Amino acid sequence: MPDGIHLLADRYTPPGRTTGPVVLIRTPYGRTGPLSKLLGTTFARHGLQTVLQSTRGTFGSEGDFRPFHREREDGLATAEWLRAQPWCDGRLAMAGASYLGHTQWAVGPYLDPPLEAVCLGVTASEFVSTFYPGGALAADNMVSWSALIGRQEERFSALPNPVQAKRTRRAMAHLPIGGADVAAIGRPVQFLRDVTGHAEPGDGFWAMSDHSAEVAGLAVPVSMVTGWYDLFLRTQLRDFRTLQDAGRKPRITIGPWAHSDPGAMRTLIQDQVGFLRAHLAGDRAQLHRSPVRVFLQHAATWLDFDEWPPAVQPTPAHLRPIGGLGEAVPGEAAPTPFTYDPADPTPAVGGPLLAGKTKQRDNSAAEARNDVLVFTGEPLVADLDVIGDVAATVFVRTELAHADVYVRLCDVDRSGISRNVTDGILRLRPGMLEPDADGVVQAEVELDPTAYRFRRGHRLRVQVAGGAFPRFARNHGTGEPVSSAVDGVPNRFEVFHDATRASRVTLPVFPAR
Repeated sequence: MPDGIHLLADRYTPPGRTTGPVVLIRTPYGRTGPLSKLLGTTFARHGLQTVLQSTRGTFGSEGDFRPFHREREDGLATAEWLRAQPWCDGRLAMAGASYLGHTQWAVGPYLDPPLEAVCLGVTASEFVSTFYPGGALAADNMVSWSALIGRQEERFSALPNPVQAKRTRRAMAHLPIGGADVAAIGRPVQFLRDVTGHAEPGDGFWAMSDHSAEVAGLAVPVSMVTGWYDLFLRTQLRDFRTLQDAGRKPRITIGPWAHSDPGAMRTLIQDQVGFLRAHLAGDRAQLHRSPVRVFLQHAATWLDFDEWPPAVQPTPAHLRPIGGLGEAVPGEAAPTPFTYDPADPTPAVGGPLLAGKTKQRDNSAAEARNDVLVFTGEPLVADLDVIGDVAATVFVRTELAHADVYVRLCDVDRSGISRNVTDGILRLRPGMLEPDADGVVQAEVELDPTAYRFRRGHRLRVQVAGGAFPRFARNHGTGEPVSSAVDGVPNRFEVFHDATRASRVTLPVFPAR
């Protein structure tokens, strides 16, 4: 590297190949684990010369691992070095998933001559909005990843360890959360100190990791794979739409997967091998498909579209008095109250988590709590396909100015079991929204996109709560920085659902075929 640091890499060569293009994969997770071997060996077996590099400060590479800080400089220097090697013909592409996708975004928009292709699995051009979705710290995912990278070079760390998993999960409740790293693995992890210490609005600490401003200008062929319960889904689709609107021709596959879902691996590897062979080896067969391929959940079918999102009919589902839900605007009604207590935070159930119980889960226990409002529609007379962006508008008055508004859309089956489909959160702070004369604010909550079939006879349900812990760090109600907050104050909410303050979830209804 330009500063004298040495990074280690392994080179995988196809049989009989002495020179040619190179696929660069930059990873902080080691060069000998199952994923790394799968990428290197599989790519080479399909005729793709591959270089697998350990990022700075990981698995023998010199320096300190400070996630997201040096990937642009190190990636560009590595590309320059590769192009100078006699076994590289100057053509480079990049591949990988998750953090390995971040290392692609750190290089792709800036390299000259440009890359031949990028393969972006479960990743995004910026991770900051995933660290702090809706302004709330994603505690579960941040503590999980901090514990993973803090232990990953220990002996046997790659093996399942139920004891450590329980310790990490208990650490998510540690106060202050800035010390959850020591509670989880017995020592500090710099990443957790960074992500908890820079969680307040306007903090520019993570600017070096944000490549979203460069997305529209990326003229490199792009292939993406993600899942409906992936933590980067929302930002990855934002990247896709930016490329699409800029006249590029990206492609994306979205399956019924969570971030670490083994079921996604075969599709991801096939997608990346096929795309790389098309752009490096002239095998164009894998390019003959629709730009957008999505799995319609609970319909057991894949759909092909020319663009994202497809044409839909935005349809409101209004929160109604006494727990109802329907398209018609309600009449006059008193608001529905509940109290959120940070000492007994509303629990999270399933969803887009990095580890643990992900995806769809039974929400019955959470919905029985007094701090969760539940609004349920009538049984559907026909299947209802919801495909695209989901949003909520909640008119709310809170006793304390510091509050979270959490909204979840669920599918209630014929037996009454409620399972989550998509959700979102918005952290309110003083002065963030202008209240009306009665102190009511209009909270616009972005939920994750989805493609989901609500079956005939099922019912739609919307939850409204003041949090979902430990997926999101508890809101203490005091305004104290999340990294150091310990004490909390209960907060009374009032959710309005009347003709002038019509709280609702807007669904992208796909027309029946």
